[in-house]
Amino acid sequence: MDYPERFSNLPDYAFPRLRALLDGHSPGGEVRHMSIGEPRHPFPPWIAQVIAANVAGFNSYPPNNGSPELLGAIAAWLSRRYGVSVDPDRQLMALNGTREGLYNAAMALGPERKGGQRPAVLIPNPFYQVYMVAALSVGAEPVYVPATAETGHLPDFAALPGEVLDRTVIAYVCSPANPQGAVAGRDYWRDLLALAEKHDFRIFADECYAELYRGDPPPGALQVAAETGADPERVLVFHSLSKRSNLPGLRSGFVAGGPDSIARIHQLRAYSGAPLPTPLQAAAARAWADEAHVEDNRALYRRKYTLADEVFGGVPGYLPPRAGFFLWLPVEDGEAATLKLWRETGVRVLPGAYLARGEGRDNPGKGYIRVAMVAPMDETRRGLSDLRDCLYA
Repeated sequence: MDYPERFSNLPDYAFPRLRALLDGHSPGGEVRHMSIGEPRHPFPPWIAQVIAANVAGFNSYPPNNGSPELLGAIAAWLSRRYGVSVDPDRQLMALNGTREGLYNAAMALGPERKGGQRPAVLIPNPFYQVYMVAALSVGAEPVYVPATAETGHLPDFAALPGEVLDRTVIAYVCSPANPQGAVAGRDYWRDLLALAEKHDFRIFADECYAELYRGDPPPGALQVAAETGADPERVLVFHSLSKRSNLPGLRSGFVAGGPDSIARIHQLRAYSGAPLPTPLQAAAARAWADEAHVEDNRALYRRKYTLADEVFGGVPGYLPPRAGFFLWLPVEDGEAATLKLWRETGVRVLPGAYLARGEGRDNPGKGYIRVAMVAPMDETRRGLSDLRDCLYA
């Protein structure tokens, strides 16, 4: 039986690789999971009440693109947060988690050819793995663009050859960045919008960490596009309740963009999508409409940023996170450091190389580990202290 060649070179996903690295070894202490970006702060207590009040909705097929209440709440949030006005029916679609949207937007909008050539999809390196699979699924060439200390931990797409940019159809950008926590400022978005206009490609802005930040709120791609008068079809943004509201299990996010782009995504969803159940859409609408729980959550993460600065401030190369909930810590070898840490302390982190492409030193994640600060404060404090004492003492 034949299988598709486009997926033949996929590396193992990061977490099966981590299990293969660690699970044959006994932990050196109390197990502390700091490898997976799964928020463990409490979600708002009224979420269960909203679901219960709308439980009869499980008896009906859910609205495919999102209920009017949910889309209205999202549009109102975009207006409050970014000063952007969108048409809920024509410029939004509710998602069953942003991973679905980041993949299916490429399926709906990625052309088979550009200028008679195989199209290219630009991906920051390190990156969220769905970007790569989306590129391969539409028959495009994934082009991995270094996002390293030298580039401010954001991809410098303008440094690519003109031939590559002319073939480009989509550029994925994650801001705040996973795993580095870097934030794209207004100048970055303006320059990227100009580059996209010059070479005629779309920007897919993954902004699911946008509500967790240390100082000023990170600007958004849609916001800067509106400020500069850019073509509204040039940008799609993706947001989620997973990090903002500590609701990864709700599987609720959205995509916003130009009406033509969203119409094509709507059409694909009609054939192949998995809309969020109606009671969960009701809970999501309430979550997008409430800011109090988000402010409490952000305050807790800011205390964790301060803790990380206290613990690692003396470590050469330590990068204080500007946003998100990951630490991107420098080590000699990420796999070796991860194994040492597990065997000596029981703290479980992720080698940076598992989030990037490239062999040996050409892999921009090789000299890092990613640490998720998602556990309760006391557990996070103990885990970070054990990590420092094991790897940097």
